[in-house]
Amino acid sequence: MGLKQHFELLASYNQWMNSKAYEAAGQLSATELAKDRGAFFGSVLGILNHIVVGDTIWLKRFATHPSCLTSLREVADLPNPTSLNQIIFNDFSSLHKHRNWLDEQIINWIGELSDDDLGYVLSYHNTKGVSANKCYSNLLLHFFNHQTHHRGQVSTLLSQAGADIGVTDLLVLVPEESHV
Repeated sequence: MGLKQHFELLASYNQWMNSKAYEAAGQLSATELAKDRGAFFGSVLGILNHIVVGDTIWLKRFATHPSCLTSLREVADLPNPTSLNQIIFNDFSSLHKHRNWLDEQIINWIGELSDDDLGYVLSYHNTKGVSANKCYSNLLLHFFNHQTHHRGQVSTLLSQAGADIGVTDLLVLVPEESHV
């Protein structure tokens, strides 16, 4: 399995887990979703919005890669988030719809990358204005890991609220291999 296939697996896992998290979160009332539970970004709704904020920031950076100008054009046109704790969507339905759209953008973008694209050095500025030059593939690892980290928090909060997210292991999506 090449590096590109690993990122395709991570994109599929990301979409699958977001679907499971949103399905479980959909079992809660608006009040329960917005309840400050003392976690990073406060509530389930706060963390889900933060993941969208983080994804938007990173996807807009990734869109500056020469081979991604078309695949991430719609994401690049989104407004820039104003802070890491910005609530982009107050209502769960709109947030869920946007999450599904973002996940489709991610799947399509990763599908269009080549192995050569992954070695590109991306120049960008972080949210504090500090410049960086990092390997695209390493930034992709961070991108997917960031989502996994915060979905783990969401999973815990959902469990505490009585909503079961189910199996979360990446291993479920790792294909079986035949012995050669």
